Amino acid sequence: MTPQDRELVARLCANRAGLRIDPDKAYVLENRLGPVARREGFASVHEFVGAVRDRDEERLICAAVEAMSPAETTFFREPSTFDRIVGEALPELARRCEGGTLRLWAAASGPGQEVYSLAMALDECAPANVKVEVFASDLSDRRLEKAQAGIYSQFEVQRGLSARRLVRHFESRDDSFVLSPRVRQMVRWRRVNLMEDLSRLGQFDLVLCRNTLGYLLEDARARVLAGLRGALAPGGWLVLGEAEAAPGLEAATNRPGFHMRAATRAVA
Repeated sequence: MTPQDRELVARLCANRAGLRIDPDKAYVLENRLGPVARREGFASVHEFVGAVRDRDEERLICAAVEAMSPAETTFFREPSTFDRIVGEALPELARRCEGGTLRLWAAASGPGQEVYSLAMALDECAPANVKVEVFASDLSDRRLEKAQAGIYSQFEVQRGLSARRLVRHFESRDDSFVLSPRVRQMVRWRRVNLMEDLSRLGQFDLVLCRNTLGYLLEDARARVLAGLRGALAPGGWLVLGEAEAAPGLEAATNRPGFHMRAATRAVA
């Protein structure tokens, strides 16, 4: 890739998804875009980026941006977070919504491990007297396809899944593991760019958007946080990564990463 190639990709990622891409890290761009170039039938990443520049085709632009978006995730990443969601956040929300419906959204859910961790936890210990709807989204169509299939390699299931959960929720098939239809059917999927207007999605009682904000430019981070805040129902919980903060939202617990919409209730 030429410096001009790298600058173009970084600019497209910033404009389309608010992603902070360092054009000087040539190896990162080559590694991320190489599989896309081969899939699209180009002999090199340079040739692929040239087509992105010259053809101005939306499909190719989206493929480049999606390839550069963060995808690193594991099952039950930061496991104490899921303990807190199931043991504290959901029971509190269920008490306030008894007989109603709780809407949960895993934003930027990648290949599915994040939202399926939530779904497995709910399958094992769902709050009583409420209906729970689980939604998931990602920027990448290819990651959404993988997530909906629910098929994971041995390496993927070994990252975060206990042997008990693997036996309970997965079936071994050749060299892969297939998530049970019971858990897969708990989740409804949609492609969402967090830089866009999120009000069309409605409001949610709990939103997970973990380990994503750090990949965004500062102005994009503020925009995404404003959108997520608008997506929270009154008293709703926003769950970020343990190292992330949400300016303008009060802490919901004494644990890092847990926030709630400001001025909805006092926090003990």
